[in-house]
Amino acid sequence: MQAYPGIEDHGLIGDLQTAALVTRDGTVDWFCAPRFDSPSIFAALLDRQRGGYFRVSPDGINYQSKQLYLPDSPILITRFISPDGVAEIIDFMPVTGDQPTDQHRLVRMINMIRGSMPFRLECRPRFNYGRDRHDLEQQPGGAIFRSPSMTFNLNRIQQRLFPEQNVHKDDGDLIAFTTLHEGDKGGLVLETAPSQGPRVIPADEVQAIFEQTLQYWRRWLDRSQYRGRWREMVERSAITLKLMTYAPTGALIAAPTASLPEAVGGTRNWDYRYTWIRDAAFSVHALLGLGFTEEVDRYMDWIAARIREADDNSVPLKIMYRVDGSSDLPEEVLDHFEGYCGSAPVRIGNGAAEQSQLDIQGEALYAMHLAGERGIRAFHQTWQSTVRLIDWLCHNWDQPDAGLWESRSHPRDYTYSRVMSWVALDRAIRLAAETGRPGDTACWIQQRNAIYSQVMERGYHPGRRSFVQSYGEEYLDAALLILPTVGFVAPYDPIWLSTLRAIDETLVSDSLVYRYNPTVTPDGLSGDEGTFNMCTFWYAEALARSGRVDEARVTLEKMFTFSSHLGLYAEEIASTGKQIGNFPQALSHLSLINAAITIDNLLEHPSPYYPRRA
Repeated sequence: MQAYPGIEDHGLIGDLQTAALVTRDGTVDWFCAPRFDSPSIFAALLDRQRGGYFRVSPDGINYQSKQLYLPDSPILITRFISPDGVAEIIDFMPVTGDQPTDQHRLVRMINMIRGSMPFRLECRPRFNYGRDRHDLEQQPGGAIFRSPSMTFNLNRIQQRLFPEQNVHKDDGDLIAFTTLHEGDKGGLVLETAPSQGPRVIPADEVQAIFEQTLQYWRRWLDRSQYRGRWREMVERSAITLKLMTYAPTGALIAAPTASLPEAVGGTRNWDYRYTWIRDAAFSVHALLGLGFTEEVDRYMDWIAARIREADDNSVPLKIMYRVDGSSDLPEEVLDHFEGYCGSAPVRIGNGAAEQSQLDIQGEALYAMHLAGERGIRAFHQTWQSTVRLIDWLCHNWDQPDAGLWESRSHPRDYTYSRVMSWVALDRAIRLAAETGRPGDTACWIQQRNAIYSQVMERGYHPGRRSFVQSYGEEYLDAALLILPTVGFVAPYDPIWLSTLRAIDETLVSDSLVYRYNPTVTPDGLSGDEGTFNMCTFWYAEALARSGRVDEARVTLEKMFTFSSHLGLYAEEIASTGKQIGNFPQALSHLSLINAAITIDNLLEHPSPYYPRRA
């Protein structure tokens, strides 16, 4: 294998239950099945030697590669261009249904468009994060790979592109060579948990699957109501968020990858293949803005189920869950993996699941209120559980927690957590009033007002003329950018405008935004990190809301230059301009959507408080 590809040098494909990453050279180097959070089959992204991969690419020649998505879809085309020929691989996963299944298909269609080109195929799975041995059996229709944890077929598409004499076993792996000539077409279909042995799949059957997949995505995207300036970026973000949705439950994962580093060679490497209450709640805002009410309905069902379960078990709402709603996320280190570019440790599971983060009630109620405004109302049982959740918050909001950024240092009185507790109580009060449902609103109002007074007294630093990250400190936090969005402070209030200026001066670098400075606000971890993509989009939105619309537009446009060649974003941007962290990141894409919608609206309808400057 070659050196590690850039994190941004990947395309994402998926079937709404799991996903795979494909590099510019035609290598599938990340694929877990049967779910996003299942053990890996291919994980060369985390260890080029021991992780496993599935590569189809030109062999032994110089070539250029280009990638694009087929318009309005997540069907990925990787093109190889050399002086002697042009070829392409079309990668996609047919959409599964709403029922959980172990059977998933990864289709790799190979087309030789012009001239000729030597090709090499390598299928080297490493099951269960490279911990399980496997064997290979070749059959007339393809091959079958068996391990204790997983079995999959490699089915051949009708035309035999790789002659039998050029197909070999290599210690349980499959390698093959061929020279393709103009007009050659064929390919392979990887099928997990097959019901029969490998088979030759007729070309017209594969073409029908391709057409069905393409039409599914185009019909889905036709429901988008966005017609603004940045339609291509917004719609690519919407498709990406949909790809990260687990169809059987409606859960949205934070990212389809695990342990990609926040700094290459560093230790801030986390597993993001789970659903955070926070992410799912923020996605409601973005998807409602695009008109995807069906997805919002599913997300709210998932959130409501977690609220009811917490109530039934008399435990606080957890911050994250598996896609099926279970909450067993023990953190484990894979010592046998070296990590992306040597970035160890490689972690699976997530120990932050057991943290106390008091903001999540606010995000859940914020989403519930937004959904209610569109007619998506919580059922009676969910409301009863919500009432008890809010009653619990009334007695527990005034205590330190780990905060939005999941600090592994000592708990603090985070301003953001207090503000989101205020949001939880404020939206519960509104919901009770708007729907006529019962609740101890007198207590809720009292506690909401107490939080507001406390934040204004202790969360605002008169010397800095700014809200600060936590009480008793003078350091800033990009999470504060959400304050005007949730209505805690007016976007034209002088105390907010001075806070925004302070963020400009301390956390912004040429429009890119750091979430905080770990050297002055220790978070229990070593090393630095890049600018945080979600925070940069939050910053653009905050600028627009505060009357700096032209600056907001430039900030958004600059941020688009940091996207991958396919319009995808990881979690952060390194000082080199490279993307770092898990990829692609849901928070990055949903905040992009919200920023684009807000800036579009204010460009078309300037605020009466701050007319747009010419």
